[in-house]
Amino acid sequence: MWRVWLLFDPRRAMIALAVFLFTLAVLIHFILLSSDRYNWIDGAAGGGATAAIEMESTSV
Repeated sequence: MWRVWLLFDPRRAMIALAVFLFTLAVLIHFILLSSDRYNWIDGAAGGGATAAIEMESTSV
């Protein structure tokens, strides 16, 4: 395994890996924010309130 690091500069490889992982994380978060179900900033469209009303109406 140590011979692999003779082919690549460890600093450049670690920086490239960190940049790739950060870009992937930002991309995944933006994909989730663009969906209605997983948008935690605007909230789900009636997800929590509807469930609370349904639970209240079934318990009566």
